[in-house]
Amino acid sequence: MNQRTHSLDQAEGTPARKAGKYLTFSLADEEYGIGILKIKEIIGMMPITTIPQAPGFVKGVINLRGRVIPVIDLRMRFNMEEVEYTDRTCIIVVEIASRSGTLTIGVVVDSVSEVLNVKSEDIEERPDFGTRLNTDYILGMAKVEGGIKLLLDIDRVLGAGEVAEIADTL
Repeated sequence: MNQRTHSLDQAEGTPARKAGKYLTFSLADEEYGIGILKIKEIIGMMPITTIPQAPGFVKGVINLRGRVIPVIDLRMRFNMEEVEYTDRTCIIVVEIASRSGTLTIGVVVDSVSEVLNVKSEDIEERPDFGTRLNTDYILGMAKVEGGIKLLLDIDRVLGAGEVAEIADTL
């Protein structure tokens, strides 16, 4: 691929740009993926200190080796039913873009599945559901083993205002 084609792929957000390794995880019997380069680590559940007046999907903060990290529950962020955490529930620590650079946050998921190498030919564009449903946080749909995994743009799962609000609580 020449330099010009590669630049166009990145600018337009085509499947070629989205191909790569994704950490896959489950939420409510559905499979999702986050680009592996956004992942810092995966940790088991630990005590979460709640923050008064935080949005409902913000579970609170954890002390991760001396650093205070905000934690969001992805189920609650996606308006899914809240469930009790199990021994498979874990926190994926990711870095997301914020106005002041990057913000490290924890994302609670039901369970982590695997690291998957997704090829560009296996990625479909996100469907257009019209103007009432915001799907900007979906990078694409990976066709894998007869099923689909939603590839998330973790930088867009939270809106800019929500990221700023979380950053301000620290």
